[in-house]
Amino acid sequence: MLEFIQLLKQRYQAVLGDLPTRSYVNDAVKTSYQRRIDQLLLVEAFIRKGQLIAASEQPVLHIAVVGPTQAGKSSLSNLLLNSHVAGVSPLAGYTVHAQGFCNGISIDDCNGLQRYFGRFQQLPQNQLSKDRHDCYALTENTTDSALLPSCVLWDTPDFDSIDSTTYREGVIRAMALADVIILVVSKEKYADQSVWDIMAALEQLQQPTLICLNKVVEGSETILLKSLQDKWRQARADSFPEVVPLYYQKPGGQPEWPEAKRQLLKAVAHKVNLNQHAVLEQALLKKHWQSWLEPVLAEHQMLNDWLELVDLMMQQAMENYRRDYLNHPHHYETFQLAMTELLNLMEIPGLARILSGARKMLTWPVRQVMKLGRKRLHISSSSYELALLNQIAEHTLIQLTDKLLDKAEQSQYSQWWRQVNSGLRAQRQALLQDFDAAAKHYHLSFQQDVESAAHRLYHKLQEQPMVLNSLRATRATADAAVIALTLQMGGIGLHDLVIAPAMLSVTSLLAESAVGSYMHKVEAELKQNQFNTVKQALFVEILREKLLLVPGQLSMNGHFNISPDQLRAAELQLTEKRHGLRLL
Repeated sequence: MLEFIQLLKQRYQAVLGDLPTRSYVNDAVKTSYQRRIDQLLLVEAFIRKGQLIAASEQPVLHIAVVGPTQAGKSSLSNLLLNSHVAGVSPLAGYTVHAQGFCNGISIDDCNGLQRYFGRFQQLPQNQLSKDRHDCYALTENTTDSALLPSCVLWDTPDFDSIDSTTYREGVIRAMALADVIILVVSKEKYADQSVWDIMAALEQLQQPTLICLNKVVEGSETILLKSLQDKWRQARADSFPEVVPLYYQKPGGQPEWPEAKRQLLKAVAHKVNLNQHAVLEQALLKKHWQSWLEPVLAEHQMLNDWLELVDLMMQQAMENYRRDYLNHPHHYETFQLAMTELLNLMEIPGLARILSGARKMLTWPVRQVMKLGRKRLHISSSSYELALLNQIAEHTLIQLTDKLLDKAEQSQYSQWWRQVNSGLRAQRQALLQDFDAAAKHYHLSFQQDVESAAHRLYHKLQEQPMVLNSLRATRATADAAVIALTLQMGGIGLHDLVIAPAMLSVTSLLAESAVGSYMHKVEAELKQNQFNTVKQALFVEILREKLLLVPGQLSMNGHFNISPDQLRAAELQLTEKRHGLRLL
């Protein structure tokens, strides 16, 4: 699951980075995508925390101090640690890295943190740079704290300043790692929407929480308490946490922890239940899953629409092929070639050598046609079928381009359809060339089926000697007439009447004979076999399969490109049984 969440996050980041190039995308979409990226960062970190817990015999307690800019987070961290290890400044955005302080434990006890933080590098506190945000610090606190249990206390950057987007990931990682959250707000900042957006995002993690109301004058906190409760209840459904007012000492302007609350954090730490992490992890995934997948599923739907459109175009192409070739009374040449081969098989033994020799002397096209029976096959450049197939393929691509433009005008995701159209146009010539080469190969290979049809007819004729002899007589007469005509004309071409008279005579006689129904059966089977072969070898394996690959070749930046198989594998993990319960 972690790998899929990381992939989804990366795709959102890439798409969000590409959105400014699309003038039609409004700010609401960009804001929605950024919110989902933050959610994915949180979930990714929370899954990593689960791995950290599982790998630790004695998990370390983590407490995170979070809050808006200039709320006094670093000052509170120093107060809790009873030291000055956290850097403080009156300037907003001074802290830009998550900084952990080990209280009552050593850094060696935290050796799994580098794996948790992933690409973030652990550096000594004095080596942190404002120019680099993919790092964090871990420091041992050398003083004794009466307020904290043994733990790592995390001082975090703000999450609401203008620059916070550059170091936001570190904040999210620290908050997801925390077993206890200390929300620090001041009377100036407690009502900011960014505060309660963060608290709403953390609700599903069920971290025990404490609110520190900072920079208040004693007695004024009661005025703010009701408003704080209202804000909490608007953001979350769980119980309102305890609020600790922090009064400032007059001399140094530092916060002062109430004496009555000295054991509060230790008591809150006892509420931590790491055994529930797996259940919380699944619940967090469930909460956001459908929202995250919205654009991914939209792409899947567009892929399905593209598949249906391609299949529709293939169906129309085959209907055109059947109408304009297979069922056309004047253009269907394949069965005529079968009849030509039949003529060759019916040579009268005594005249065969003389007629064959005469044909060889008179014209080469007939010699080429007669090679069919001897497996020396050829493809005529003047084949009507080949010309028609290439014409149908070109027309199909033109129609697809028009359909894509229509989709782009009608769809919410017009950019996707436009890019598919551009990809199709870029590959159009290569597709047609591949189709033409495949069509020629098909035409050559299919001559074996033509020969087979002729031999079936000839074997059937051998069962009817009288019909066979009549056909041989008709053929010989037709051949003699052709030779005479050829001698007078001085040569013949492929489309002259060299074969046609004999073929027409034989076909007519066959149709009226006892084998007429068998001849029609052979012709119908040849047509069906030809239809299936053209459909599979040309329109499915060449055109359709390559067209279906076009969307996958789009730019990765502008699209999620997460396959249905990847999504199914992730959802299978999402619904797997944990601790004997099916959670989804």
